[in-house]
Amino acid sequence: MPFVTLTVRKDQSRTFKIALLDAVHEALVAVGVPLADKFQRVLSLDEEDFRFDPSYPDAATPRSADYALIEILWSVGRSVKVKRNMLQTLIARLSEQGINPDHVTVIFKETQWENWAFSGGRLLHAET
Repeated sequence: MPFVTLTVRKDQSRTFKIALLDAVHEALVAVGVPLADKFQRVLSLDEEDFRFDPSYPDAATPRSADYALIEILWSVGRSVKVKRNMLQTLIARLSEQGINPDHVTVIFKETQWENWAFSGGRLLHAET
């Protein structure tokens, strides 16, 4: 169950946020995440609460106020190949939506299966 957190500046439109979240979900599904497995949240921050460098370390074009940070928390064990495939699909979807991929950062965070209690406090993947 990937959990996606999108961080953007407060003035971003609903359409922009939905386009980003939909692109992420499509990319996750493309690498095997079930279609119904959609857990996403958006953090909309004031400019003074969400600062970023316009070019560090290798942005091809300077980042603007439409910069987005995407954090994907998922279970450990996915290969670099899977992550690259997911990113390739994401970049294609963002480009189709007119969103500059150089203005998006993706961070993968991994955790062990036994750290997920999906519902009702049940640790489905933990040994007793």
